Amino acid sequence: MPQKDPSRTEKATPKRRDKVREDGNVPKGSELGKSIVLLAGVLALRFLVGFYHQQFHDIYVFFLKDSLSQELTPETVYYMFLWSIKKIALMVMPLMLMLAFTAYLTMRLQVGKLWTTKVLKPKFGKIFNVISGLKNLMLSAQAFVRFGRSILQALAVGIAPYIVIKQEIGNLVPLFYENTSGVAMYLLSTGYKMACYALVPMMLIGIADLWYTRWDYEENLKMTKDEIKDERRQAEGDPVIKAQQQRKMLEVMARRMLADVPKADVVITNPTHLAVALRYDIAKAPAPMVLAKGANHLAEKIKEVARENNVPIREDKPLAQALYKQVEIGQSIPEELYQAVAAVLASLDKFRRQRR
Repeated sequence: MPQKDPSRTEKATPKRRDKVREDGNVPKGSELGKSIVLLAGVLALRFLVGFYHQQFHDIYVFFLKDSLSQELTPETVYYMFLWSIKKIALMVMPLMLMLAFTAYLTMRLQVGKLWTTKVLKPKFGKIFNVISGLKNLMLSAQAFVRFGRSILQALAVGIAPYIVIKQEIGNLVPLFYENTSGVAMYLLSTGYKMACYALVPMMLIGIADLWYTRWDYEENLKMTKDEIKDERRQAEGDPVIKAQQQRKMLEVMARRMLADVPKADVVITNPTHLAVALRYDIAKAPAPMVLAKGANHLAEKIKEVARENNVPIREDKPLAQALYKQVEIGQSIPEELYQAVAAVLASLDKFRRQRR
């Protein structure tokens, strides 16, 4: 991430966010994830305590009673080994699956759908820049935040047992009269209470750490106004080059359009600002078609080509404006303009001879 710069005042664009995200740089609160995983583990142990009690009971009975009556042979030793492996897997798997699923879900909720291998690539620039790395590690704002976070977590973990033991002092003496099962149950319940007392402040610290991480991520992600302009220019293209391309395209279109003017039957003008060239060939279209149109300088060029090729020019301001606005090049005129265009065509010698 870039160093904080006073000129970086603009929020990051979607393109920059996507690029940083593709590099694996996303805001995530590691402490919150750890606290949630620990909480999931504590709850899992709390609800699986009966299951573990039964499994340990089976193990003790097998090794301290049943196995003593068996003759030690390679087959029996192998059987005892497999039985032990299965029991250990049966005890470990539920807890490990619970922790793995919780860790995945916590990370997925924070980061969303993301899969990238760029975070695994070695960054030799950071490795060899030892002084800058030590400076960021020891003197940066993130270092002070990490130090404060560690202190608070240590206090939470240290104070929780003190509070619980202080509350349970009166219950320690009666344990002298309890049997082994009673003492074990008491120790388990007290340990569960200690864990809960420690996890509550750790969760709060994790939430605060997540908020700070997201805030710091947004601050480091900010862009300068020049960077936003450069990105927009890259996305849309250089305005100068784009204008040149558009001008060349218009010039090509104008040349093609002027090449069709000699085929027109009439050019209708505004008289000076607009010019529209029409052709009526009933074999190709049932209505007159616009071959060319233009305004100002292009209108003068159309009229110039028309004069050179003896194409009649007629002045009709309303009709010229309607044709220029409503009809594109290569399209037939709309029905509402039939009568006006027919009146113009009827005045031409070509169509007079056809009527005769």
